[in-house]
Amino acid sequence: MTTTEQVRDERPPTVAAADTAAPAPGAGRAQFLSWATLAMMTTASVANLRPSPSMAIYGLAAVFLYLLPAVVFLLPTALVSAELASGWPGGVYRWVSEGLSRPLGFLAVWCQFAMTIAYYPSLLAYVASTFAYVIDPSLADNGLYIAVVIVVIYWSGVLISSRGTKAVAGLSSMGLVIGTLIPGVVLVALGLAFLAQGNPSAAPMDSGHVLPPWTGLASLVLIVNNFLSYAGMEMNGVHVSALREPGKQYPRAMFTATGLVLLIFILPALAISWVMPSENLSLTAGVMQAFQGFFDHFHVGWLTKVVGVLLVAAALGGMLTWLAGPSKGLLMVSRQEGYLPPVLQKLNNNGVPRNIMVVQGVLTTLIALLYAFIPDVSSAYWIFSVVTTQIYLVVYLLMFAAVIRLRATRPHQPRGFRVPAVHLVAGIGFAASVGAMCIGFVPPEQFGGGPVWSYVLTVGGGLLVLGFLAPLAFLTFRKPHWVAAEHRGSGTVE
Repeated sequence: MTTTEQVRDERPPTVAAADTAAPAPGAGRAQFLSWATLAMMTTASVANLRPSPSMAIYGLAAVFLYLLPAVVFLLPTALVSAELASGWPGGVYRWVSEGLSRPLGFLAVWCQFAMTIAYYPSLLAYVASTFAYVIDPSLADNGLYIAVVIVVIYWSGVLISSRGTKAVAGLSSMGLVIGTLIPGVVLVALGLAFLAQGNPSAAPMDSGHVLPPWTGLASLVLIVNNFLSYAGMEMNGVHVSALREPGKQYPRAMFTATGLVLLIFILPALAISWVMPSENLSLTAGVMQAFQGFFDHFHVGWLTKVVGVLLVAAALGGMLTWLAGPSKGLLMVSRQEGYLPPVLQKLNNNGVPRNIMVVQGVLTTLIALLYAFIPDVSSAYWIFSVVTTQIYLVVYLLMFAAVIRLRATRPHQPRGFRVPAVHLVAGIGFAASVGAMCIGFVPPEQFGGGPVWSYVLTVGGGLLVLGFLAPLAFLTFRKPHWVAAEHRGSGTVE
């Protein structure tokens, strides 16, 4: 396989799938997707157990806190991305470039990449805490252990991904089964059996606790994590043109996927709240705490290690599958438009943008080391999750704005799907994203004690530096010769 073919094959879904979403002229019926298949694909790309502990803190109110962002963010994202993908294949860069401007398109694709710099430390902190239950549960809250595991696993992933290994490609779908569905079903079943024996729930389950107690914005801050949990719906919008009747089947697929995603998120969170008091719950190790509590209760504690291995394997498979994805999307745009200097555009012999991944790895390592200096591992995990969410929300703000402007400037552009009441739907999504960003600057009441200014400075600094100043620097110092040789003379540089 040539280097060019490898680059194309390993692009992230937001870019690569766009090229194959619509059946080619004259293609056979086998090219079509069923709405049920698309619903399962969407569920696999969004649902997982990692955010469950942060919502288990709320007990029964977790149902409301999952439903609210699903209505105001998850569905608008799915519908808007379908219209954009069916009218302008190519992913978020093209959507925002066509609707707003190329520099803002670069900002969008940059933020898709930059969010991973803060995302991987939080993901791998979850992996480290989960693996601690396989070797020594006391390590789950040890910051130095967490930092070492993050650094070792991340750089091992870079080494594997830099070889262009195709073996990891199937780990994502396998991870949905072994790392999400099976453990999730087992966790809920254990929880129901636990309650059926007459054991009291650790969290109240009466009607008086359907809504979270209101003590100001700080009482709702953990809901921000749900916006990151739902991120990724736009990736499957590229498949809308592969449906037989997009106008009918796509909404059906998205409503079905939304229902499945909510079940996967809500039921395990409730199960965790049944056995683990909120004051003892770790945001990184909460899933394993619940499994250990249930397994110990039923005298099969040895199964805790088995589940830990399954969860770790699934998380690592997902990490390896996605590691090079965002960097490849950024690379493709940068080679065409000259947004990054040539040194960051270089590919190794396997067609992997190793230099970008190394720079990303250095920043990830520096962030990971903070775990060794922040006393509370859960607090560090939360801060990195919020920074990740803030950066990623920039992408959605641009996407919602782009679809509204394209309706006005390109009303006759053929689209396989049109959002009903697009101004209302996109407006709700935009307002919800802005609201989530604002709430993200409020320290959660669960992490009291530290100065508010330090929390705001950390979150705001991460968003400002990674989300805005870095891409602004590349745009400011951009040079014509940064455009790759094969794209020079095409008039793409503004």
